Amino acid sequence: MSSKTVLITGATSGIGAHTARLLLDRGHRVAVTGRDESKLKAFLDEAGHPDRLLGLVADAADWPATESVVTRTVEHFGALDAAVANAGFMTGDSIGAGDPASWAPMVLTNVLGPALLAHAALPHLEATGGRLVLVGSVAGLKNSPGNLYSATKWAVTGLAENLRLHATTRGVGVTLVNPGMIDTAFWQGAGVPPFALPPQPIAEAIRFALDQPAGVDLNTLTVRPMGQPV
Repeated sequence: MSSKTVLITGATSGIGAHTARLLLDRGHRVAVTGRDESKLKAFLDEAGHPDRLLGLVADAADWPATESVVTRTVEHFGALDAAVANAGFMTGDSIGAGDPASWAPMVLTNVLGPALLAHAALPHLEATGGRLVLVGSVAGLKNSPGNLYSATKWAVTGLAENLRLHATTRGVGVTLVNPGMIDTAFWQGAGVPPFALPPQPIAEAIRFALDQPAGVDLNTLTVRPMGQPV
């Protein structure tokens, strides 16, 4: 794959950070976002490649911030070849016994965030014949009782398909990557299953999507650990 410019939201840890490192190691230019400035700085210092890595503080659910991130990435690197909507989180509670005050930020980040990124990035991706990647979840394919996080990922599944219908006639590919159980801080102390995968296979799946030649629209990749029955 020739050198490309890739923007990844929520990339200071977990899948986003591993994807950024993998792409940097392959010689690409990468812009990453994070809400926490100190975490973003720590990642930038650790990742290296300052000539090909741009860090931007931004909330994925905020439109002016998202628009600015895309604009600054294009201004810094000259173009945008791919955008990865990775930012997202899970509150860990349920609709039946949860805290409603915590739900709005999750819904906005997980659902509105990818839509805002698509809106800002698609004109630039159309110019380069690029690709939009949405990080969904197996939770967006299989329901569980009272799980609002799952509902947000079902929304991402639907968003990926309606974005594909819109983008394919404009020469832009859309890929939905659905991770199963992954061993990251995403679990927030909930107890990671012993069979959970490390983030690297998901980063490789995203890299595989970005590797596709012109004219190939790879739409859905689901990556579960062996042993995950759901």
